[in-house]
Amino acid sequence: MTAVDAELLADSIRSAGLKVTAPRLAVLRALTERPHSNADALFGAVRTELPGTSLQAVYGVLTSFGTAGLVRKIEPAGSPALFERRVGDNHHHIVCTRCDVVHDVDCAVGHAPCLTPADALGFDVRAAEVIYWGLCSSCQAAEHLNTTNP
Repeated sequence: MTAVDAELLADSIRSAGLKVTAPRLAVLRALTERPHSNADALFGAVRTELPGTSLQAVYGVLTSFGTAGLVRKIEPAGSPALFERRVGDNHHHIVCTRCDVVHDVDCAVGHAPCLTPADALGFDVRAAEVIYWGLCSSCQAAEHLNTTNP
């Protein structure tokens, strides 16, 4: 990562009203390079850059980033929470049921909240969160190979 990239990350932290610290920069850098990562994966990436950083510190940074609106936490069923930098646009996600790869999917139809409940029960709905499940193209190809070459 270049010095300019590092300064852009620092600016985004400052813009969120947070103090720029080495752990915050390291977590934001790791998340930029590895979207849809869980805290353990981010900790592994940060630990190589800042060996003295703890898993608890990474969780603390992620919590402060979430509160400040710098990151979004997604929680696909059956997996640990994942974090990403893409925030504020009400996009959705698609998850491979075999390899767990996650990709962003733009809004299903129209503008946020993309989906309208049949009965909002008096709520002013502002966002919808959808997770699509299926097999990614790599897993489909592997499945096809397994069925044609038993």
